Amino acid sequence: MKFIRLILLILHLGILGLLLGTLLNAYVPPKIFPWFNLLSLGFPVLMMGYIVLIFFWIFSWKKRAFIFMLAGLVFLNPVKRIINFSGDQKRKADLKIVSFNIKGGTMGAEEVGRYIKSKDADVILLQEGRGGDIPLLDDYKKVNSSGGVATILTKHKILNTKKIDFPDRGEIAPAVMADIEVKGRTYRFISVYLHPFKFERNMVTLNGNTSANEEKMKDIVRRLIPTFKIHQEQVELIKSVIDNSPYPVVLTGDFNSVPNSYEYYHLSSGLDDAFVTAGKGSATSFHDYKFPIRIDYVFSSRSIRAVSYVVDRSVRISDHYPVISEFSLENK
Repeated sequence: MKFIRLILLILHLGILGLLLGTLLNAYVPPKIFPWFNLLSLGFPVLMMGYIVLIFFWIFSWKKRAFIFMLAGLVFLNPVKRIINFSGDQKRKADLKIVSFNIKGGTMGAEEVGRYIKSKDADVILLQEGRGGDIPLLDDYKKVNSSGGVATILTKHKILNTKKIDFPDRGEIAPAVMADIEVKGRTYRFISVYLHPFKFERNMVTLNGNTSANEEKMKDIVRRLIPTFKIHQEQVELIKSVIDNSPYPVVLTGDFNSVPNSYEYYHLSSGLDDAFVTAGKGSATSFHDYKFPIRIDYVFSSRSIRAVSYVVDRSVRISDHYPVISEFSLENK
């Protein structure tokens, strides 16, 4: 039994080390060391293993359980980015937004248009949005990135727009920006669609064939590492638009990145995660794979307070669920 406990202790310490590695995404960019970003994909599984082992030490009456519990407090905020139970917000909602990767409307453009229109949002931020060419939304003003993969729609006055492009790179713009006047104030809205990994479901589904599964894992890593590095460049471009904004910012979109990744830490820097502020339950937003994953986000300047955050799982008109969030615009 002592030998088994020793093995489990080494395993627990190893999991702790890997979890701490995910926190280093706040400091180490993928171009220097991409493996920390790779670790972020396994954060939920690692955290579950960490908690199970804590219970093992508790039931074994080992004092080390309390040491691991104290160390686990470091991961409280990272966990809240995936599962959260925030209290009810007392402020009144002044601004409603919908962020939604609609998969080009391939699962029903008419249904997408009908759904979005029914939400009566102030600003709609789409990814893979057909350039805003959605049925029933013709009365909205539209702003598109080059290639139309990121779109902003609104009935309010648009004061300024910008396509956030790679300079001299000929790649699809990862984001589009619009300064919009809402209720007498100007806000900067950014819709983001970071470079996709271009996985198909069968590429990430493992079966009983060991050699085939090994080849799949190698192929996944071969796709992930270069994409992480592309994301780093895209994040730098988007971050400069946020940092140079004279207005409060609302940043939303499909980051093709999980919480606790390099992309999450750097795009959310200086902003609030609306899910952490006002969300309840799971933030899972992508449902095409069998395992839960959050890759869609809503961030805002701290002068704008989220009062609600809902991942609407009542509709399946895309491989993503729509995210609906409301904000208070009171500066207090």
